[in-house]
Amino acid sequence: MRIHCLQHLKNDTLGNIGTWIARKGYRLTKTLLYEDSLFPDPEELDLLLIMGGTMSVYQKEEYPWLKPEKEFVRKVIETGIPVLGSCFGAQMIAEVLGGRVTGNQYKEIGWHTVRAMEGKNLNKIRSLKLPSGMFPEFTGFMWHGDMFEIPDGAMKLFESEACPNQGFIYNGNVLGLQFHPEADRQWVRNLIKDSGHELVPGKYIQSEKEICWQQSFFENSMSLAFSLMDWFEEKCK
Repeated sequence: MRIHCLQHLKNDTLGNIGTWIARKGYRLTKTLLYEDSLFPDPEELDLLLIMGGTMSVYQKEEYPWLKPEKEFVRKVIETGIPVLGSCFGAQMIAEVLGGRVTGNQYKEIGWHTVRAMEGKNLNKIRSLKLPSGMFPEFTGFMWHGDMFEIPDGAMKLFESEACPNQGFIYNGNVLGLQFHPEADRQWVRNLIKDSGHELVPGKYIQSEKEICWQQSFFENSMSLAFSLMDWFEEKCK
């Protein structure tokens, strides 16, 4: 399995996802957007990962590499290759597919409950055979101030109290998640080191202590990430 990662932060370890890839022994290549914007031929990939970032997808003046990155992501999706985007990565997928990305009403930082959608689409969602740990709800790690619009042709999957759009799927194999399934302890520590100034009092902002003293949440995060990567592994066969 040939996995390529678009990484936007120098201290991004890929967390649980990186651990899964290492245990499987799969090939992992990266484009480090903070250094260059060189991309592989999509035909040489089996899975694309688009990781998080402290920037916004609409900050094209501050980050000139956003334009070529979006063009690459569009090409990968058109090729039919499975794609997983978390947080900023999900926002990029949404914009590439025609959805708007705007500031959310609240910043959402820490461990928060994510609910699977119910109603008329529930059977469709269950038919996707996503990890059972995602239903009917789970606790995901958040660190975002923006929110994506569900693009045309995509199906909304998840929501939270602070953010109505927490996940969507497009074409059965392109998954955008506002939360971070990759969140393990070291990944979270690195994020706090880089962006801890955002941990100010807020309705949906937890303290460093609340974030780091959640052993069961970290364990569940790993389990969910591994199951999610197993799901993509099946898509790539």
